[in-house]
Amino acid sequence: MAKHPHEPESERPLVDPYAHGPARTAKKWQLTAVLLTAILAIAGAIGLGVASWTPPAASTSVVTIHSTPNVLVAVRDLARLQTAEVHVEKVIDLTDTQSHMFGLVQATDAILLVAVGQATLGIDLSKLAEADVSMDATGKTASLHLPAPEVFHAGLDENATYVYTRTTSVLAKRNEQLETRARREAVAAIRKAADTSEMKTRAKVQAEKQITSLLRQLGAERVEITWKP
Repeated sequence: MAKHPHEPESERPLVDPYAHGPARTAKKWQLTAVLLTAILAIAGAIGLGVASWTPPAASTSVVTIHSTPNVLVAVRDLARLQTAEVHVEKVIDLTDTQSHMFGLVQATDAILLVAVGQATLGIDLSKLAEADVSMDATGKTASLHLPAPEVFHAGLDENATYVYTRTTSVLAKRNEQLETRARREAVAAIRKAADTSEMKTRAKVQAEKQITSLLRQLGAERVEITWKP
């Protein structure tokens, strides 16, 4: 049957050019949420060591610390968010000088501690905010703004740490807290040896490798990482 010349053509459905806009935006936020959740889940699975410090008991004697150099034994990169570990040997020389007879006579109680220990550094991903993790519109480039590396834990190797000498002069009273003080000084020295720009740079390099690998497994083709001060 011939179509009448004045008969209107069948109406065709209109195509909305913006129909995919909201879906694409939703997909972008979903990818960002997945990235943030995955990274925070890894951070939660890692136990972060927290060093404790107890102030020494008050004393009328004077304890002198004779500084000795650190001996850096080894630095080992770790394929974890605890991304670097430093091993340190330190000799702690403490002397408790005690005065007698109105200061006319001085006596000493001294200890020489050979301390061996280690400290771990890494990235605390629990400090990440939602704004620190983002994905571009294509879903192919992930951007992260990471917190600076920090020392997670510093401690002594009790099997390797020992008292080399302990000398108490005749008139001196043995200071029972001197070894405790020496061990505390050793832990502080180990933490200081780890808290350097060189060690933090190592921690950053390892963190970038680990996180880049993770995000590529989640579908990102490019990963851009910046660091907080």
